[in-house]
Amino acid sequence: MRQKNAFIPTLRTVGEAEMVSHQLLLRGGYIRQLATGIYTYLPLAYRVLHKVENIVREEMDRIGAQQLLLPALHPAELWKETGRWTNYGPELVKLQDRHERDFVAGPTHEEVITDLLRDEMNTYKKLPMSLYQIQTKFRDERRPRSGLLRGREFIMKDAYSFHADRESLDVTYHHMYQAYMNIFTRCGLDFRAVEADAGAIGGKGTHEFMVLSDAGEDTIAMCEACDYAANIEMAEVVGSEKSTDKTPVPAMEKVATPGKRSIQDVAAYLNVPTRQLVKSLLFIADGTPVLVLVRGDHEVNDVKVKNLVDASLCELADEETIRRVTGAPSGFVGPVGLKEKVQVFVDQAVMQLNEMVVGANEADTHLKHVQVGRDFTVDQVADLRNIQPGDACPRCSATIRFKRGIEVGHVFKLGTRYSEAMKAKFLDPNGKEQPFIMGCYGIGISRTIASIVEQHNDENGIIWPVAVAPFAVHLIAVNMKNEDQARLAEGLYEKLQQAGVEVLFDDRTERAGVKFKDADLLGMPVRVTVGAKANEGTVEIKLRRTGEAKELSPEEVLKELPDWLKRADG
Repeated sequence: MRQKNAFIPTLRTVGEAEMVSHQLLLRGGYIRQLATGIYTYLPLAYRVLHKVENIVREEMDRIGAQQLLLPALHPAELWKETGRWTNYGPELVKLQDRHERDFVAGPTHEEVITDLLRDEMNTYKKLPMSLYQIQTKFRDERRPRSGLLRGREFIMKDAYSFHADRESLDVTYHHMYQAYMNIFTRCGLDFRAVEADAGAIGGKGTHEFMVLSDAGEDTIAMCEACDYAANIEMAEVVGSEKSTDKTPVPAMEKVATPGKRSIQDVAAYLNVPTRQLVKSLLFIADGTPVLVLVRGDHEVNDVKVKNLVDASLCELADEETIRRVTGAPSGFVGPVGLKEKVQVFVDQAVMQLNEMVVGANEADTHLKHVQVGRDFTVDQVADLRNIQPGDACPRCSATIRFKRGIEVGHVFKLGTRYSEAMKAKFLDPNGKEQPFIMGCYGIGISRTIASIVEQHNDENGIIWPVAVAPFAVHLIAVNMKNEDQARLAEGLYEKLQQAGVEVLFDDRTERAGVKFKDADLLGMPVRVTVGAKANEGTVEIKLRRTGEAKELSPEEVLKELPDWLKRADG
């Protein structure tokens, strides 16, 4: 492609873009914002999209998945069948047609694919079946401020598998997992597959694929010794459920704590360590109040609570409900003397305390010298807190550390979550109807592009990995008005094209400095510069990533280029 005629509107500065990927993709003329969280992909970005999509297609096709294209507009009736019309949340984009019929702009396609298969697949003999698509999705994100990392409109690959039994699902899940490992490796990403929560998609058994980046919104708990990694929502905390301290505990004592609501304030006021205080948090799980206890220096994990009670919706109670159930305002809630009987779930670390301080279920009052079993009873002990740096790895007991990550892929074992709700069944070998057992597997294509830029850049611009670069070679003629340079550059451009090399030819009549700055910003892996030594038949070849350079003849460039491209990724 000749750059003189190319649509590459570069910018020297951008406005309020915070993420490096957002800044560089805007400055490099890759994307333009139409509205908050909605972007146009300009020609260079579209070439990158195409490269990533092709990698995805090759790996999906390799494991036998078949590509199709599902509608982006979904009838609300399908979402009402599964309950997600109300449960998905405010991110769901709802609209009506001229007949006032409700629709959804698809954020994901579990309902649509299940509807298709329940009408077309009626026997175990046609299973397993894996289908995928690459399509634009829509989610009304609350804060779409990170460029392509979090948009309201984005491009996604979503795959779905249908099975007659769990063993078949396990096999496909393994194949998808490995395909994802291949995809993100081929895209040049430093990533980890981490244990995760299924969220609004539902199902049990899931992994997220996280690109390691300080720009990430997710926290990953990683072991320093083994390959264990998990999203903080799912990271398992190991520990004893018994106290080793056998010191006799005085009788429970009520103490005034006027205006002291926070753990820090109460600990300072009573002169006790925060680890000796216990936070009592009232949750509403599918409409039912439950009380959760964690140590004062720990944070409750909402996802673990939700999974423990197997609730579709689990959230902290409002102030009115707290007062009704406990008799006290928030900040003074405890497990002793509740007004209403509720189930009490206790984190295992609380059980290690010989005595504790808890809210007294009275305003401005706490209880000291409280003991589990003696002063209140527990319905269940479980791991209910967030893991912390320095905790023991649940696999090898080495030390856990935290890293930030960007989620680019997610694989789920859905089970029968959707097939049962939508009555999608097949006949088993005995002629009995059974619900499909399903899997779901997503990759954020546009988010992957931004993640690549987050990891592959320097102070001058983007550094594309060869596999996804818009062009392999950026050919620059320093001065197109110089006959020797123009002739040599034109000839080399033709030969590179004939050799099947993707090349961007900067044939503009710009100053050399402008061309080199643009080349660094755009980030093609290999740069070939035709300059002052053109009259000697010599050009410079240079790697964008390392700066390694060498003077060669055009013939040598063509001969050595494959080796330079192999070294371009470092």
